Parts: sequence; structure tokens; C-alpha cells
Amino acid sequence: MPLLTVPSFLRFPFSRAAALLLTGACAFSLFSGCGEHKKMLSIASGGTGGVYYPLGGGFANILSQNLSGYQVTSEVTGGSIDNLKLVGSNRTDIAFSMVDVAWDAHSGKDKFRDGKLAVRTLAVLYPNRTHVVTVDGTGIKSMQDLKGKRVSLGSPGSASEVLALRVLQSYGLLDAVARERLSVAESVNAMKDRKIDAFFWVGGLPTAAVSDLAATPGTTIRFLDHADVAGKLNAAYGPMYSETVIPKDVYTGMLRENRNLTVWNILVVAESMPEALAYDIVKVLFEHKQALVAVHKEAGHINLSNQSGKFSPVPFHPGALRYYREKGVQIE
Repeated sequence: MPLLTVPSFLRFPFSRAAALLLTGACAFSLFSGCGEHKKMLSIASGGTGGVYYPLGGGFANILSQNLSGYQVTSEVTGGSIDNLKLVGSNRTDIAFSMVDVAWDAHSGKDKFRDGKLAVRTLAVLYPNRTHVVTVDGTGIKSMQDLKGKRVSLGSPGSASEVLALRVLQSYGLLDAVARERLSVAESVNAMKDRKIDAFFWVGGLPTAAVSDLAATPGTTIRFLDHADVAGKLNAAYGPMYSETVIPKDVYTGMLRENRNLTVWNILVVAESMPEALAYDIVKVLFEHKQALVAVHKEAGHINLSNQSGKFSPVPFHPGALRYYREKGVQIE
């Protein structure tokens, strides 16, 4: 009897999302006879400390239960850039991405200067908030105080790193910090050990890893305001960034709301995905939205009213457009 191979994403510590993923999307690899005659689909999510990870596992489970003829798995990845490259090379079928780097991929800019990727929007998901995080004792009270400090910008292959570089450049700090490239979970651990002074993270509210840092005994978390660079970023990269706030009740220890940048998340697929399949995936997403909200509350932002070129300049897939037209939503 051949040995079973345990998928890479099952080697991480379990969470509620991982349990969901096990009971549905991944059970095929552990129990013979499950899904033997089903086609396989994969979802590129993100790192274990962020929001993409539980939503990816939850959505894989929901699709496996409701998309007839398919078994769906979710993969841990470095983030949006990696996800887009996986979709563009047909190594995964569905991916989470921030819209700014998805637009870069579609346009062949920045990290995708080697060539445009034929990616399309399936759905606009939820807003990502840019966290610039430090703690008491670092002497950092404003963005300018990052000068000379050791700062994590996000994991390689992540949209967090891209946006961090853009924000630092807008403040004239691009070459003024000692850069680290850590995931949000790694950044939190490094912050606890005082190996870094601050970190960038772009994700939903609340992000589990940031909540962990905020709840650490003897640690008082601080967030740096940076919304004032929204205009510069929009002028340079397109109107995808907005000024919003992280309310002070989101994370333990916040003394006031944090003025930050927001950019939306989308689900992307290859342009070559069959129209009928794209239609069915979007239909399952909206018809079973509440099951995804139970995994993470940011899924509550997945609304028909948000399906717009205003939130995603990346063209929508024809299958998604057909579903939205049926629901009375016209996307230009």
C-alpha cells in the first residue's frame, strides 16, 4: 500500500480554519475512496498568521461540499504576489490577492515587469487595512521615528512588502530603515524577542497574529498613523488606496483609532478558466456566504454592492459577470 503524503499546509499548527479544511477539503488525501471521481481545484491563500489562510480553508470546504463534481484544497503561500504567479502559470486555480498587486500583474508593472499575467477578478472580497505596528519601549511614535530602526516589511512574495516599500518611499524612508522580510507571524515573534522594532502588515481585522502580540503580557502595542500618503500613492499607482481607520476596540491596548491606508482584496482566476466553472464558483460564494462569515467576520464584506470596477480595476471574468448580471449588478 503506498504511503500517504501529508499536504504542506497540514504541517502547521491547527486552528479552527485548519479543522474546517481537514473535515472537508483535505479529507480526500487521508481517507481512501473520498473524491476518487472528482476533479481537483486548488486555492492559493496566504500565511498562517493572516486572514487569507482561514478564509482559504473555509472556502475550500464550502466549495467541496457545494460545487458538484469537484474536490477543493487550500494552500499556504507567501501571499498575493506568489498567488498571482501560481494562477498565471496554471499551478493553482483560485487565489486571494490585494487588488493593487493584481493590477500590477494584469498591467505588467513592478514585480511583473517580465510579462503581464492573464488574470481576472472573480469577486471583490473585503478591505485590507495597512498595519504599521510597534510596541512601547522602542521610542517610535511616528513614521519618521522609523529612521534607523529594524523594520519587517512582510514576507517575500507578499503584497504587504510591496505596499510597505511604497509607503516608506512616500515618507523618504526607503533607505533609512534596516529591512527584514518576515511574515506577519514571524514579525510578531521577532517583535516579542525584540529582534525588530516595527513591522508592516496589510490584512483584515482582526488579524490573528497581531491580536496575539496585543494580548502578550508586558507588551503595549502601538500603531503608527500613515493615511496622509494616500494621495501620493494614488497619483503614482492608480486610485486604489483610501484613508480609513482601525477602530481602537479591534486590538487590546489601543489607546486611539489608527489612521491608515486601505486597499481591497479580490479573488482571482486565470482568464482561461471555463465560463461555467467561474459562474458556479461565484454562485457558491454568494449563496453560502454566511458559512464563510462563520470562519472569519471579514467575509461579511462580500456583497453584490461591492462588485465594481471602483474596487477592482482588474477585469472581471465573463463567468462572474454573468452571475452579477443575473443579480442586477452591471459592472463597467
